[in-house]
Amino acid sequence: MAREKRRIKKIDNITARQVTFSKRRRGIFKKADELSVLCDADVALIIFSATGKLFEFSSSRMRDILGRYNLHASNINKVMGQPSPYHQLEDCNLSRLSQEVEDKTKQLRKLRGEDLEGLNLEELQRLEKLLESGLSRVSEKKGEFVMSQISSLEKRGMELVDENRKLRERVVTMEMAKTMALKEAVETESATTNVSSYESGAPLEDDFSDTSLKLGLPWE
Repeated sequence: MAREKRRIKKIDNITARQVTFSKRRRGIFKKADELSVLCDADVALIIFSATGKLFEFSSSRMRDILGRYNLHASNINKVMGQPSPYHQLEDCNLSRLSQEVEDKTKQLRKLRGEDLEGLNLEELQRLEKLLESGLSRVSEKKGEFVMSQISSLEKRGMELVDENRKLRERVVTMEMAKTMALKEAVETESATTNVSSYESGAPLEDDFSDTSLKLGLPWE
């Protein structure tokens, strides 16, 4: 039976859309890396999410690959003459993307504490607030994780306490059963001994009575 072709359309659920974007993005980056390794090709990918966040992949330096693309596009335009409006728009978008990539890269280096020379006081303060905000979110996430771990440990501790209580009850029950069995054995052995003593002592009492009776009759 032929497999029905799945229709591709926009995902309405925001959470599902973000999860799908994350999975597909990692998948396409992985495929691009495999293409670069297997075929010894220079590969560059630029992706902007629905929220405007930049994601990029390049098998070598992104700036070098974009430079090669610009040079290649420029040579094509020279050969073909006046570029068409489509190519002009494409070049404009490429220049804008290149600038955004460069700006984001600079911002990332500043967040890492690099390339801080030349920043004035206001820029440094703005960068400090940005780092403090990020650190606050990290601390909050860390606190949630620690509390979750503590809760799990407390739950496990309660389970261990309950297991120990049940184990102690079993030990006490076994000790009581052992004591009762020992007591019954002692009582049984004592009763057997008394019965044996009684049975062996009865004839002696009869002989003694007969002797006393005979000695009590002097005229016989």
